[in-house]
Amino acid sequence: MKHLIFSLTLFFLFSCSDDKETDYVALNEQQISDYIAENNLVAQRSNSGLYYIIDEPGTGDQPTTTSNVTIVYKGYFLNGTVFDQSDADGITYNLQQFIKGWTEGITYFKEGGSGMLLVPAHLGYGNARNGSIPGGSVLLFDIELISVN
Repeated sequence: MKHLIFSLTLFFLFSCSDDKETDYVALNEQQISDYIAENNLVAQRSNSGLYYIIDEPGTGDQPTTTSNVTIVYKGYFLNGTVFDQSDADGITYNLQQFIKGWTEGITYFKEGGSGMLLVPAHLGYGNARNGSIPGGSVLLFDIELISVN
C-alpha cells in the first residue's frame, strides 16, 4: 500500500507540472506588433526579431558591436512602467556588456541619433526573472547615442 501511495503521489506531482516552456518568442512578437499598431509607430524588424525606430539617425560615427559608446536611455515595459534610466549625461560601456538587443540595436544609430528599441525577451533577459524584470518581458528603450568612444 505504501508503494501505491508513493507511486500515485509521484504520478500526480509530475503529471500536474507544466513541462512546456511558454513560447515567449511568438508571444513577444505578437505583443510588440500590437504595441506598434496601438501606438501608430513605424518600426523596422531585424532578422533576430529586434524592432527599432530611428527618430533621428545622427550624423557622426556609427558603432560596431564591439564599440564603446555613451548612451542616454530610458527602459520601460509595454505598460509604460519605467524600470531603469540613465541620468542626462548617459552611461559609457562597451556594447558587448549589454543585452543582445542593445548590442545589435545601437549599431543602427550614428552619433547624435535617437529612437526606440523594442526588445523581445530572447534578446533581453530571457525567460527567467532578472531583478525587477519578469521573465519573458518585452523591454522598450528610448535611446540617444551621445558618442562612439
